[in-house]
Amino acid sequence: MIEPHAPAPPGTAPTCPASSWRGPARLPVRPGTGRFLVLAGVFVCAACGLVYELELVALASYLIGDSVTQASVVLSVMVFAMGIGSLAAKRLRRRAAVAFGAIEATLALVGGCSAMALYAVFAWTGDWGGLWANGPRCLLVAFSLAIGLLIGAEVPLLMELIQRIRRQDAGGAVADLFAADYVGALVGGLAFPFLLLPLLGQLTGALLTGAINVVAGGTLVLGLFRRDLTRRGRWLLLVANLAVLGLLASAAALVGDFERAARQAVYGGDVRVAEQTGVQELVLTGGTRGRPLDLFLDGRLRVGGQDERRYHEALVHPAMTGPHARVLILGGGDGLAAREVLRHPGVRRVDIVELDPAVVRLARTDPGLARLNGHVYGDRRLHVTVADAFGWLRGASAGAYDVVIEDLPDPGITASTKLYAQEFYGLARRALAPGGRLVVHAGPVASRPRAFWTVEATVRAAGLRTVAYRVRGGDSAFAAGPDRTTGATRAPRDWGFVLASRTPPVLALDPRAPHPRTLTPAALAAAVRAAAATRVPGLPPSTLIAPRYAD
Repeated sequence: MIEPHAPAPPGTAPTCPASSWRGPARLPVRPGTGRFLVLAGVFVCAACGLVYELELVALASYLIGDSVTQASVVLSVMVFAMGIGSLAAKRLRRRAAVAFGAIEATLALVGGCSAMALYAVFAWTGDWGGLWANGPRCLLVAFSLAIGLLIGAEVPLLMELIQRIRRQDAGGAVADLFAADYVGALVGGLAFPFLLLPLLGQLTGALLTGAINVVAGGTLVLGLFRRDLTRRGRWLLLVANLAVLGLLASAAALVGDFERAARQAVYGGDVRVAEQTGVQELVLTGGTRGRPLDLFLDGRLRVGGQDERRYHEALVHPAMTGPHARVLILGGGDGLAAREVLRHPGVRRVDIVELDPAVVRLARTDPGLARLNGHVYGDRRLHVTVADAFGWLRGASAGAYDVVIEDLPDPGITASTKLYAQEFYGLARRALAPGGRLVVHAGPVASRPRAFWTVEATVRAAGLRTVAYRVRGGDSAFAAGPDRTTGATRAPRDWGFVLASRTPPVLALDPRAPHPRTLTPAALAAAVRAAAATRVPGLPPSTLIAPRYAD
């Protein structure tokens, strides 16, 4: 049985043997002001902690793909580590001030440098063989664990500091602490996508967050609780904070050179254009002095100059056999699919719906890409709308198009999964005129047969009849797949397509159009047989509620 404690004499601090209570802190300010400053520190540290989490999720999605999986890994590992860190910090409560200062300095260094460290390892290690398949995830888990442990250790130490300023009931102290923490997390969560990422980028944004973190933690301890530290402890903590701040500032000064060197390590030495748009990172290499042009979006090879004609002819020409006066291209802002469409006589209007205006601008103005697409943006029949394809289709008129061409990233990338859902194909079906055709780029067949045939099953579930075909690529076959392309060894060797209409479609070429350079009727017949050999029967369709493209 626990006996009640006698009340403390007036004017003395209450005692509680179950805690590490050591009496009120000797503050340079009034207790109310000190308590406000501690809660302000909680607010800033919570904002920084959430920025670290979001930065890891964003970078992992960029390097590895599949943002849902990466977010789940980061958040679950980090929350688990926070619990472990909170338990471990119980032993540090008797030295709460100096422990909190040391933890904040370490957290600022680890969190601030995490983005640069992850990207550096990715850029300069390249392919680690079998190990590299899990390398980014191992690094991601390691950083998530470290940051989670440090964030979790903050809570009991901050609780101790608040109680040392003014003893209060545990429920009230927890409510105040968590209120500041959650509001700070809100600010950090909004600042990352709307301020840090678009204005500073991932690397500089993480470094700046680390600098704010170390300044807030150091100021709180060295300013408010300096009398709790020995003279030696104050100097050690001051030197540690200045060292961390100096390292972060030096890294920020070198970010430009680092990004250029890392970009060359990833993409090669002939990078001509590199920019972070509001949608994605856009990198263009080659295209001059006889070098093939390659276009990377978010690190994935979208256009390979050596093989793009084989891909775009296979995508466009079978769909153009039949009525094709009005053509809709979803994606395809590079203009390469439109180039093939405009080769067909009788085309009166081509509408392109592209999400990223920077891709359209580059296709118009870059000499290499404009030359590759045949300067199609100078054709008056071509009209561009910058919009999300799903939202745009919802407002499209019924029966408005004879041909709908989906030139979109492969299924499996979370952001594009909705563009391969039954609901999306239902909207595309509504936009088709009687006798119209829909063609879908459905990803590589050999490496992802289940995802490919799920696309085909989903198109059929939307009320369309289908024929699937598989075209082999060359040595540098490009893909818009869920894995970041780091070299030809990882590129797929084929592309899969699904041609669909309300009646059973016939795969053929329009005899009135110029003959494709890389495609023949015999090759199309072989493409149908090649796809049929990989069929995976009995697959359910993918919907917005139940996406089914994760292999």
